[in-house]
Amino acid sequence: MRLIIKGALSLFLLLAVSVPLNAQYIVQGVVTDSLTREPLSYVSVRLKNTTEGTTTGSDGRFYFKTHRSEGTLVISTVGYNEYSRLIHPARNLSYKVALSPATYALNEVLVKPKREHYKKKDNPAVEFVRRMIEHRDDHSPNEKDFWQRERYEKTTFALNNFDEEKQKKWLYRKFDFLTEYVDTSAVTGKPILTVSARELLATDYYRKSPHSEKQWVKGRKQAGVDEFLSKQGMQAAINEVFKDVDIYENNISLFTNKFVSPLSRIGTGFYKYYLMDTLQIGGETCADLAFTPFNSESFGFNGHLYVTLDSTYFVKRAVLNFPKKINLNFVDYMLLEQEFKRAEDGTRLLDHESITVEFKLTEGQDGIFARRVADYSNYSFAPTAEADKVFGKPERIIEETEALSRPETFWAENRPQAAISQQENSVDRLMTQLRGYPVYYWTEKILSILFTGYIPTSKEAPLFYIGPMNATISGNTLEGPRIRGGGMTTAWLNPHLFGKGYIAYGFKDERVKGLAEIEYSFKKKKEYANEFPIHSLKVRYESDVNQYGQNYLYTSKDNVFLALKREKDDRIGYYQQAEMTYTNEFYSGFSFQLTARRRTDESTYLIPFLKKEGEVYSPVKDFSTSAAELKLRYAPNEKFFQTQWNRFPVSLDAPVFTLSHTIAGKGVLGSDYTYNHTEAGIQKRFWFSAFGYTDIILKAGKVWDKVPFPLLIMPNANLSYTIQPESYSLMNAMEFMNDEYFSWDVTYFLNGWLFNRIPLLKKLKWREIVSCRGLYGHLSDKNNPDMTDGLFAFPIANTRTMGKTPYVEAGVGIENIFKVLRLDYVWRLTYRDSPDVDKSGLRISLHMTF
Repeated sequence: MRLIIKGALSLFLLLAVSVPLNAQYIVQGVVTDSLTREPLSYVSVRLKNTTEGTTTGSDGRFYFKTHRSEGTLVISTVGYNEYSRLIHPARNLSYKVALSPATYALNEVLVKPKREHYKKKDNPAVEFVRRMIEHRDDHSPNEKDFWQRERYEKTTFALNNFDEEKQKKWLYRKFDFLTEYVDTSAVTGKPILTVSARELLATDYYRKSPHSEKQWVKGRKQAGVDEFLSKQGMQAAINEVFKDVDIYENNISLFTNKFVSPLSRIGTGFYKYYLMDTLQIGGETCADLAFTPFNSESFGFNGHLYVTLDSTYFVKRAVLNFPKKINLNFVDYMLLEQEFKRAEDGTRLLDHESITVEFKLTEGQDGIFARRVADYSNYSFAPTAEADKVFGKPERIIEETEALSRPETFWAENRPQAAISQQENSVDRLMTQLRGYPVYYWTEKILSILFTGYIPTSKEAPLFYIGPMNATISGNTLEGPRIRGGGMTTAWLNPHLFGKGYIAYGFKDERVKGLAEIEYSFKKKKEYANEFPIHSLKVRYESDVNQYGQNYLYTSKDNVFLALKREKDDRIGYYQQAEMTYTNEFYSGFSFQLTARRRTDESTYLIPFLKKEGEVYSPVKDFSTSAAELKLRYAPNEKFFQTQWNRFPVSLDAPVFTLSHTIAGKGVLGSDYTYNHTEAGIQKRFWFSAFGYTDIILKAGKVWDKVPFPLLIMPNANLSYTIQPESYSLMNAMEFMNDEYFSWDVTYFLNGWLFNRIPLLKKLKWREIVSCRGLYGHLSDKNNPDMTDGLFAFPIANTRTMGKTPYVEAGVGIENIFKVLRLDYVWRLTYRDSPDVDKSGLRISLHMTF
């Protein structure tokens, strides 16, 4: 999912080119904080008594043109002492200015922050923060039984510094009409070109008991270069990247990570705090509380809280940004601003929020300017009939049918005055013109194929998608070279009826394989069949190869990128399977699936079925099972990015519980065996604030009956050199046979917690990973062909059963190499004496993350 978010950004950045300006005289330099040495962004820089000047960029740098040979340079921003000096622009100097924070006297104690002498003991700022933390739940709106509010939200992405010099570049000369859409940033005052704009009008609802939070979307408007991805998927991704922020929580979620809040319970051990100047904010005298992390590479903030000087410790305004050295990818700068007001009874109300971000894939680019602004109004604490109606609906976000088709008159009447500029409101027209140029049209299509894997059959509202393209060419020992072609229909063809299929051919076995699937959705879909929630009846037939002991969860088995194997891929048979599945997903996170299945497994020269009776082995061509399966799943508050064919988890903060049972009866509908298989699992991510997070997956299963080895439990072996979830990197396919097991997969992502403390390594911004996965399995005598007749002999000489020792792998890894690579070195800790096994090895994957 994170890779797909970066895909949209990379398309934006294809148009971003940095060009230096030339002028007769240039005033340029950099502004930093004298305390933290961090660059200061959006600081006012001007020549006194003139209109000439600018604001600093995300890196604290500034430059502007002037025809004056002499003038007084004035640099100022809230919370810092003003700086002024006489300069001579004609000398072409670069100015380095360190603004000193103002000081503030509290209880007749003067605090002068000096980094080298910082201490927590007897520090009035630390005591002040501790009292704030003690009172942080006072006057919280969430202590009320109910509240609701109106929300207007605008999210824009724009090319930075789209000035005259940039417009002269050859790339932009091809699109000379772009000048019509150039706007001026309300934050930096610099020219920008808005390439994506989204608006939202909604009502937020909160109920304390039983706890529930809902949003009723009255209007949604979106247009831009990110439309080549799933509209719903991109909206989910943007919502996760720019999440609502609560500074009163221990952790603040942004950019799919968690950052330590300045009001966290561990705040005094993570941050340095300083009491600065007193300011008038909204007519109230406030203390300026500044903070910065002890370690500037860790996941925290620089910033200021403006706190009223009364017993309420009420935060009137919050300003947070990332330290320049933070170990965070693609985010060159971030500024979060929140403004609060009080209800008549003193309840804290969020009034306005803005998040300004500059994204850069590489240094030297102007990158992408992104901003999300939210205004909140009309707070109410008395439940209404409309609120009861909203809480009676199962979904978290309730969107009116006409929300996406509101006329411009609706937006003009309901959005705050001057909330959106004419250029921002014309993005849809801009995109229509851009797509009229073949160079842009084909660039967008190629990127769409790379990131989704599918080719649409038309420009707008495609009826059919061809793909996935990464499975077009592959190969294995049984089939030799293999080709495959297929696709699927969309909701634009029929919002209730969907088809999917493929045809594959192996040149060595000269055999045709394929899939045909028809699905009827009881819910009307907007784009694809797998949109949440699924309520459907599906019929499918598949005839293909079965790679025993291998199961790839988030890709297809014939993905060309998995073709390179660490050992020969020769545990392969055939199967034919017909099934009917009823699926029902609920907004609560609960879902169930009922499947009726008829399956035939066919032997090959690689996987022969030899039935053992005493000392005699009789070949069996195939066997069949007719089974019914029930799957239960509970994933409350699950968030995922949805593509045409799969769902990728955005957040694993909430647990995911699964339970399934498969049953078959010998002689029932031609089944050759009685078969009962039960499996259960739980998955959860645990955050450790500044110390990273851990993903834990636990599973257990049991086969209850006497069955041949294809129906036993085979641990998932990963024969490729890539890192695959829930698989064993050093286990051979079919190495172990079990009829009961318990497995674990634990991965600890330290987010650079160790490397950030090592002087040389911290410049690389690498991040540490520690993993351990294993399986304890058992094969009962009734399913062991060496102990019981009537079973198939294990076809692989090296197949073995487990003793009392579990199979265990451990690994250490580094992610964020060149921002896109993850490398793990894995050791096999047990069963190292088995023949023809790898005892250790290096594994790799693309892993783009913030």
